[in-house]
Amino acid sequence: MVEMRNSLKFKVGFYLLIALTIAVFVFSMVLVRNNREALLQQVIGNSAQLSQVVIRSTRFAMLQNKPSQVNQIIQDVGDQQEIEKVRILSKDGTIIHSSKRDEIGSQVDQQAESCLACHMDEKARNASPKFGRSRFFTSDNGKRMLGSTAVIPNEASCAGAGCHASPDDESVLGVLDIIYPLDDIDATLRANTYTVFGLSFGFILLASLLVSYMINRMVYLPLRDLDDGADKLAAGDLGNKIPVRSKDEFGHLAESFNSMTEALRKSRVDLEEWGRTLEKKVEEARHELELAHAEAARSEKLASVGLLAAGIAHELNNPLTGVLTFSHLVRKNLPDDSRDAEDLDLVIRETKRCASIIRRLLDFSREKTPEKAYGDLNAIIKDTLKIVEQPAQVEDIELVTDLDENLPPVWLDENLIKQVIMNMLVNARHAIGRDGRITISTRLRRQEECPEAIADAGDFAEITIADTGCGIPEQDLQKVFDPFFTTKDVGRGTGLGLSVSYGTVESHRGTIEVDSVEGEGTEFRIYLAINKKNDLGTSL
Repeated sequence: MVEMRNSLKFKVGFYLLIALTIAVFVFSMVLVRNNREALLQQVIGNSAQLSQVVIRSTRFAMLQNKPSQVNQIIQDVGDQQEIEKVRILSKDGTIIHSSKRDEIGSQVDQQAESCLACHMDEKARNASPKFGRSRFFTSDNGKRMLGSTAVIPNEASCAGAGCHASPDDESVLGVLDIIYPLDDIDATLRANTYTVFGLSFGFILLASLLVSYMINRMVYLPLRDLDDGADKLAAGDLGNKIPVRSKDEFGHLAESFNSMTEALRKSRVDLEEWGRTLEKKVEEARHELELAHAEAARSEKLASVGLLAAGIAHELNNPLTGVLTFSHLVRKNLPDDSRDAEDLDLVIRETKRCASIIRRLLDFSREKTPEKAYGDLNAIIKDTLKIVEQPAQVEDIELVTDLDENLPPVWLDENLIKQVIMNMLVNARHAIGRDGRITISTRLRRQEECPEAIADAGDFAEITIADTGCGIPEQDLQKVFDPFFTTKDVGRGTGLGLSVSYGTVESHRGTIEVDSVEGEGTEFRIYLAINKKNDLGTSL
């Protein structure tokens, strides 16, 4: 209840109802009063006219001195329903003729209203109306009455008649007094008053309903829309639009509110987009920083390992050369089927293996600049496959190729890339052991399809080498390109193949990606830049 009384709708309706009630009440009072005065004036006018008609009707009978005719005229007029009585008084207040026969001959108080016209002073008499004076009074039985008094003047014809023989200097012979009951007039006034106030009440009710509807439609609904819109806006709903119900000030306000909401929505979308973009850029920067940090750590590690490998290779190469030379000399002097010859052959083989390891260490420690030229990548892969084809057949390993014949020539060092592919194929064979499949495929990759780290070098050739071997444990995937890291048994690998291959591919402005599921197999993807754009390597 308190909330309703504090609402704008209640206040406007309440004060409007009070204003309408006061205005209509004052208007009704003025209308009723004017109607009453108009009706009474009409009755007074009619009574004055009737008085003159009666005076003129009785004049001839009076001149002929026929009082019976005068009485008959008075009686006929007094018998009318709207007339209480009609009487003629002499100037001394004696009732000469009357429709009420019982009062004929009686004396009327000269101070009564009906006698004042004959007994005023000369000035007042001359100012009195000749056509009648009206008066309102209450009868003995409590009824309101209207009395119309008209002066019967002393004309020249009257002064010469035998009935009066009044002197010429007397201006008044008598008074005609007609009494009207006001019951019908009062009933009409009451009916008119009830009608006016009833219509006024109906007007107030209808006007209140109409104005309330208009205020509700033109003021309250737009304000409620604004209030609901403001609540939803405060709750964060920027997609809500309030209806524009008109083209007035409230309509313009609604349009402005919708424009403001749309501007806020766009601003929030821009901020969210900016936030996502910033978050993405921060993530990209963090990722690039991690890659740069990892690359720096790897480069530092490779540099240290390279220096160590170069020192070790240099220190071991000379003794091994002497061991291998003297072993060959001693072996020439031994028979082939002797026990010493077999032992010496083992020494020679292991010495050669050590020499091979030392050679790899030297290759790793030297940053050899690729000697590049445009070459046929598919042909390089086919040549490499011929080398491993025979060992793969022995181990029941199927070699499957899916080479893109539309692959354009690639800017590369043929020998280095052949060594990379050979390392990958050898690792795949070792991972399978026996009875498996190695799939090699090539395809052209557009710049937007390549990894982000190399996306600025144009289009790339992708080499995919997938095997069905034992796979690489997830915790070892980040280490496979580290120097000397290997999961092979002792004597089967040095851990330098993938590290050297990774460095070689990087020198070709490419990269290597690896995916592996332990127990299912491994897939290496090698990306090589096709064109020599921004390449700093040596060309043939």
